[in-house]
Amino acid sequence: MADKDRKVDRNVPGRWYVDANCIACGLCVEVAPENLELDWDAGFAFLKSQPREEKQEAAMRDAASQCPVEAIGSDG
Repeated sequence: MADKDRKVDRNVPGRWYVDANCIACGLCVEVAPENLELDWDAGFAFLKSQPREEKQEAAMRDAASQCPVEAIGSDG
């Protein structure tokens, strides 16, 4: 389960986030490219934008459920 106290600094403010457990596998960016971005140099993904429509919300839920290290979380 993602830890809201360990959010990566590059996340935009809002309900969804990526925490420091991220291993930069890239799976989440493939699943939710409109909302997530990978920073190869830093070694983690982050929320570049919060979901604005149901399609993006669904993609974020899928990304969170598929994350191999459970680094994607939501406060809502």
